[in-house]
Amino acid sequence: MVHTIDVRRAGERFHTQAGWLDSWHSFSFSRHWDPKNTHFGLLLVSNDDIIAPGTGFETHPHRDMEIITWVLDGALVHQDSEGHNGIIYPGLAQRMSAGTGILHSEKNDSWTLTGEPEHGNPVRLVQMWTVPDAAGIAPGYEQLDINDQLSQGGWTTLASGMPKHANQRAIGIRQQHAALHVARLRPAETLEIATAPFTHLFVARGELTLEGAGLLGEGDAARITGAEGQRVIGGPEGAEVLMWEMNAAITVS
Repeated sequence: MVHTIDVRRAGERFHTQAGWLDSWHSFSFSRHWDPKNTHFGLLLVSNDDIIAPGTGFETHPHRDMEIITWVLDGALVHQDSEGHNGIIYPGLAQRMSAGTGILHSEKNDSWTLTGEPEHGNPVRLVQMWTVPDAAGIAPGYEQLDINDQLSQGGWTTLASGMPKHANQRAIGIRQQHAALHVARLRPAETLEIATAPFTHLFVARGELTLEGAGLLGEGDAARITGAEGQRVIGGPEGAEVLMWEMNAAITVS
């Protein structure tokens, strides 16, 4: 596979602003459609959302999708038709398998952690969708606090369906060709990215330098084919970066 790096800048993303929601979409989403930007590898959605206090996504359906939510600021309350409930906060990995069909809601209830509604803050999160190995699986839900792992530095596997990560402490996804990793890079810290046919980097905070591409700032992404262990280096204030490692791609007929 030919090695390429396709950098997508934060300001180039599709943008939805709906009063209570400020959302930036890395790929075609909802009313935003570009047939040349529908996915990368197995990743279909990467939305960078800010949700105002006391608001959120009302109950809505999903089907045949693995959905990962990573909160950067605040707290998000999840409820679904399978009886799962959870408060998602920074450092807590969450996965919902939509499978044969599920209804869920996601609300900004950051104040529930303090008991002071008047002190509610916006929630910022990144929500990512990938296709499962097979359609029609049973719906499922999982969450896991990985703050201790993150504090040790380096890459932490947030979610994976790859057999090689079976013994790691991570949430599972029903996609054997994909894994999601996260790192909180300290200033000047250097890490190697995954060697994979398809690697997607998203800078959630701060800035970093990607070998072969230069500086990436907050909200920037890099779509890398044929990655061979290129390095990332944390900027002056460090960076928080999400990395998808993918050994296959969606086949478009």
